Parts: sequence; C-alpha cells; structure tokens
Amino acid sequence: MAVPPATFVVDHLLQREQEKPDAPCWIYEGRTWSWAEAADGARRLAGALRAAGVERGGTVAFLDKNNPAIMQTTYAVALLGAKQAIVNWRLAGDELDYVVNDSGATVLLVGHELLDTVNLVRDRLTNIERVVVVGGPDDEYEALVASGEPLDQDPAVTPDDVVTVMYSSGTTGRPKGVMLTQHNLVQHTAHGGGDVEYTDGDMLMVAMPMFHVGGSSYAFFGPAAGIPAYVVREVDGAKLAGAVMAGCTHAFLVPAVVAGLIQAGPDAMALFSRLKVFSYGAAPMPLPVLRAALEAWPTTHFMQVYGMTEMCGVATVLDDAAHRDEAHPERLVSAGRPIEGVELRVVDPATGRDVEPGTAGELWWRTEQATPGYLGRPDATGELFAEDGWLRSGDVGRTDDGGFVYVEDRIKDMIITGGENVYSPEVERVLAEHPDVLELAVIGVPDDRWGEAVKAVVVLKDGATTTADDLRTFARERLAHYKVPSSFDVLGELPRNPSGKILKRELRKPYWSQASRQV
Repeated sequence: MAVPPATFVVDHLLQREQEKPDAPCWIYEGRTWSWAEAADGARRLAGALRAAGVERGGTVAFLDKNNPAIMQTTYAVALLGAKQAIVNWRLAGDELDYVVNDSGATVLLVGHELLDTVNLVRDRLTNIERVVVVGGPDDEYEALVASGEPLDQDPAVTPDDVVTVMYSSGTTGRPKGVMLTQHNLVQHTAHGGGDVEYTDGDMLMVAMPMFHVGGSSYAFFGPAAGIPAYVVREVDGAKLAGAVMAGCTHAFLVPAVVAGLIQAGPDAMALFSRLKVFSYGAAPMPLPVLRAALEAWPTTHFMQVYGMTEMCGVATVLDDAAHRDEAHPERLVSAGRPIEGVELRVVDPATGRDVEPGTAGELWWRTEQATPGYLGRPDATGELFAEDGWLRSGDVGRTDDGGFVYVEDRIKDMIITGGENVYSPEVERVLAEHPDVLELAVIGVPDDRWGEAVKAVVVLKDGATTTADDLRTFARERLAHYKVPSSFDVLGELPRNPSGKILKRELRKPYWSQASRQV
C-alpha cells in the first residue's frame, strides 16, 4: 500500500478532509461521519479537552467497546500533544482502577454500558476530575464535542510525543502501559499494511477491540488509504456478517473467528468470500482451518501478520503469494518476513549472540515503530531493550533460507522436559491435523521425574468420540516421543483474552499454583 507522507498522526485525516470533505470516513450503527465532520469533531474535541485542563503531556482515558469516538479522541489528543489510554472494557473493578490511575488520566470517557462499572470504583479513581458518558440516553460526548472551540495542532507538538497508551495483558503482575508515539504510529501505518491495495469503493472493517493494536492501529489504514471504516462495536457473528453485507472489503480478524465460520457452515463461509482482503493474526491459525479458508475463498487476498503492542502491531507479514506457494507449503506455518523498516536478529538469550539460520533463539527487533518504553516503569523498559535499541520480544523463533520467520513459542512458555526443549506450537500443529480436534493448547505442567511434562488441552468438534488414547496414538506417529503429551484434557472451550489469544496462563494455573516455581 502506498501511503501518503505524514509526520503526525492527524495528517492523513486532514489530507482527506481537504481532498474529499463530504465522502464517508466512519460508519457506525446507522450513522456516517464525513471526513470533514470527523476532522472538525477532532478539532472541537481538542478545544473541549483543553478547556477541561488537558495540556500537552496530559492523559485522557477511554473505556468503551469499539466506537469512532475512540479514534476521534486519538486525533484530538494528538493535536494537543497529549495522550489517550485506551482501556480494556472487560477489566474487573480492581483492575480497572489500577489501569486508569496508572495512566495518570484526568478525564475519563466511558461508554454508557460501562458506567455502572466505573461508578463502583469512582472513589478510587484518584486523578479523574471529569467523567464523560459516551452514547446511550444520557450521552454527554456529543455535547462536549460541540462545546469545544476548534483547535489546530499545537506548534509545540513533536513526532516523539506519546499519543497512545495500551496496557499489555502480561503474564505475571500488573499490566504495563505501552507508550506509543506519533512517530511510532505513523511509521506503522506507512509499512504495516504489507502489499495490500485499496481502490475507490473499498471499505475497512474495524472489528478487533480498539484497546488492542489489532483494532486501533489497523483503523489508521482507513485514512491513510482514503477509504471509510465500518466500525463493529464488538466481535459477534451477526455483527461481522452485517459488516460484510454492508460492503466491507478489507478485514482483520483473529483465527478463532474463521474457525467459527467453518463451524457455522458453508453459507457463512460463502458470505465472507466477498472479502477482497482477509488479514489475520494475534494468534496462530491452525493449518486445517487455514487450508479450509484458502479453499473456500480462492479469490481473497490473504495476509497473516505477527507483531506485538510494543511495535504498534505488525512486524512481519506472510503475503498472499506465500499463502498459495505450492513449492513451499511449510511456509503456511510461518509468520512471513519482516516488513520495511523492521530489522530482525535471532539471538541465543544466554549469550546474546546471533544463532545460525534454522536454529531457534529469541527474536530481537529494531524499528522506528518500537515503543519508547513502559509508562512509569523504567525497570521494565530496561529489561525490554538490549544494546543499540534492539527490542527483546520474549518470543522463540527461527528463520529459514528465504528469511521467513517461524515463531516457536514464548520463552517462558517453552516446555523443558527431561532436559529436552519442546516448543508447544509444533505439538499443536500436529494435533490440529486430527480430524476431530477443533482447537487446542499445549502447556507444561509440573512433573516429579522430568521437571515438566507436556499436556494437551483439547476442544473436540461436535459429536466427536475421540479419546485421549486416540490422540496420543496420533501424536506418537508424528512426533518424537518426548514431544508427545503425557496427558490430555478435553474442555468445552478454551479461555481467551478479548483479542482472541488463548490464555495459557489460565490453563497452567491449577497445576502450578502449589509449585515452588512457575516453569
């Protein structure tokens, strides 16, 4: 995608306002904003926030399901040189007050459905001076925008000003606020779209939650390409189908959605074949699911992305040509190759030295998309970065002779059993080929003899009668003996976070809670 030059986050929005002011920018629950309306609203909201005491460097928190107001607030704080903390709307009360307080926000915008949750912890939100209700019968947001004196960008604003804070789920301890600057996001928008093309009449589906980079960073591709975004409030089969029927041509979704479409039947798959471009990421796509989608959508352009919040989202892309490369079917399980502007090293974490191609090591990244660090956490920021600006991902991976990246596991998720390293994705890929397996996760559990043992937690397809012994036999025929799970659990569903990632820590918790160590 050829992206017009930009220095600041708001630049593409203002460019489109000049080029086609009356064309649609956002479509949401029966309402359409033109580019002119979106830009004017951002300027007015900037003025209203300034009047509410938000200055350069200040923070606004936004707690809501997907809503164009979140994007409009991003543009507004960008004009001020302030930042927005986009808060996970599924947080429990004690988690919510921690994140809002940690962000330093003085103004909290809250979706009307979530106001009761905020009211329960209102007395603990020590920095919040004003709460603004968004949507519903008691909406205050529209009046706030209308009340603002329009402001252009503060001349003191720089590309290095932090504009967005996103809280990582983390594996232990409290969430950390990942700071993303205007320059970070501009660079991601310039390079993170891969080889996807846009034409007049295209429409972006923004369905991933905006507190995740898969939602908010993805939404910036709309203004960059000059096409409207259809905002889906939350991921739901009917809402997604409605977005496709409304004319969405480009979508980013998690693999679990595709698995659900396959389960829903051929009519659902046929409907989504209307998509011109299907991007996916945030979790591995089981090979059987991917193959079924490729077969069902032969004219759809496929793009897999891999990355992390600390890099605004996308670091590597597996493009459509690689998806359909019959000479290299093994690359379907890769994460593709680094995008422009992103450098990669594969490093032995014990020595800090690069390993040979084909050898697993920690993936280190260097890019202008990389966060300056964690909000108020210099210790964690120091652990994130190695010398010369290399970002330690915490992911284990390798590259092949074509530069394709294969993500094997999280370092702390690697299973060491009897001195042997077992990378759970390898085991998961094999078991996913069993015709009765819908989805699964492989974890390490304590073992008195081996230190850790390999366990598979499996969800079977409806009506399946496969047993643990059947799965073990299937695995033994395809894996080295030490990689074969020693035990299997069958569940009705796997725990996931809102972005679709399987929460392996929740699956491990019952087994490690009494152990003296956690890996």
